[in-house]
Amino acid sequence: MTIEHPSQYLPKELIDKLRAVAPEAEKLGQLHPEQLAIIHDQGWLNMLVAKAYGGLDLSLADVLRTEEALAWTDGSVGWVVTLCSGAGWFAGFLDEALAKEVFSHPQVCIAGSGATTGTATETESGYTITGFWKHASGAHHATAFTANCQIEREGELLLDTKGQPVIRTFLFLKEEVTLHPTWNAMGMMATGSHAFSVTNLHVPPNRCFIITPEQAQLPDAIYQYPFLQLAETTLAVNLSGMAMRFIDLCKEYATAKLERNGRSTSHLLLFTEAAQAQLNTLRQVFYDTVQESCESLLEATSISDSPFSSVSATSKELLFKGRQLVNELYPYCGLQAAATSTEMNRIWRNLHTAGQHALFRSI
Repeated sequence: MTIEHPSQYLPKELIDKLRAVAPEAEKLGQLHPEQLAIIHDQGWLNMLVAKAYGGLDLSLADVLRTEEALAWTDGSVGWVVTLCSGAGWFAGFLDEALAKEVFSHPQVCIAGSGATTGTATETESGYTITGFWKHASGAHHATAFTANCQIEREGELLLDTKGQPVIRTFLFLKEEVTLHPTWNAMGMMATGSHAFSVTNLHVPPNRCFIITPEQAQLPDAIYQYPFLQLAETTLAVNLSGMAMRFIDLCKEYATAKLERNGRSTSHLLLFTEAAQAQLNTLRQVFYDTVQESCESLLEATSISDSPFSSVSATSKELLFKGRQLVNELYPYCGLQAAATSTEMNRIWRNLHTAGQHALFRSI
């Protein structure tokens, strides 16, 4: 299937509404109430949640197209939807009773952290947990949080067969955590990616879950997709969506400059068109690779690493190239790219902040 421009995957009315309040959201340091209302109305935070729990149960390809379109619309909106809907995917690994309780909330939003910066001590009735986790995007809007912990048993860390600490994921309710206003990045300001903590919090055993295909509690194919590649693909489309929007704005800038100054500035328009073509080529390869991996998962009797290593490679290539193209165009766009009040500058700041995510820092 030929991949279209991100603008083709969302109604223009929603694009305009989400984008119109983006500057105000940045000042607020969290998503604007109008943005949040649209997100809940569209059910975007439940894209990866099974219908059994009231979710949209979308295919991965549909999720990626939606997230890329949202990131193209506004980086912070796309990022919060991506990270929080990604945490919603954990529904497939939760105890059924707990999942029904959590996802029955009409404005369910799960924030969290992938860092293992907590310790869960085993008790007779569950776990006692203490930890501090950074960068929980969407923390202001969350109804629940997820976090990784090392497991302590009888005063010692529990180790696996390779001698490494056993790591488990836990779910906390909003009222059980303390938020810390730590988010102070140059971009993605409206994601409100603050830290959270718990201290000596006791939770029952069903708050602990394992994110592997073998531990999925629901039969839906999406819960068999490897978590690493799910994370890589969803984050990559955020960067490509923002890069596409930056290129679009550069093209508008170049066109206006050409009309004013004539052929002497035509090279910039050619640069933007070439950048758009390069990114679109990579986007097509990326979406084709993801689709092939999904099909191989449905057809295979066991999970092979091959299609998923290709997914990882194309995800990183898409992110790297998008960032590279933006940086090549940036110097040609004058103070419009440097003024913090412009959309072009906000995209540049958002893209470079998002690109610092731990999954992609090694590129």
